[in-house]
Amino acid sequence: MKKVALYLFATLFILAGIGHFLLDSFFTTAMPEWVPFRTAIVYVSGVVEIVLAITLLNPSTRKTAGIFIAVFLLLVFPVNIYMAFTPEKFSIPAYALWLRLPLQFVLIWWVLKVRDVE
Repeated sequence: MKKVALYLFATLFILAGIGHFLLDSFFTTAMPEWVPFRTAIVYVSGVVEIVLAITLLNPSTRKTAGIFIAVFLLLVFPVNIYMAFTPEKFSIPAYALWLRLPLQFVLIWWVLKVRDVE
């Protein structure tokens, strides 16, 4: 079951990374206007998500990748907070943006659990 959770997490993270390229305008809007190079940040973070997901699948890099993913999820958390406080910018219900905040910590817990899969 843990292997399934590992592959599911990695798949979701890869899809999220790909989403940065397919939905770049959405991800750019998700950041405050004062952030410089927003589009570049969207693309770089998409690449980072894909690379981290792939390294999570490799047993020799899994533990380190899990830590890096947890840190990455903490670093992007301010974007989720910004979105929750500016729901008018998105076609997502405000309650969903607020529910998304604790989901970030579920993802962190999840990756820290699956990084120990043998």
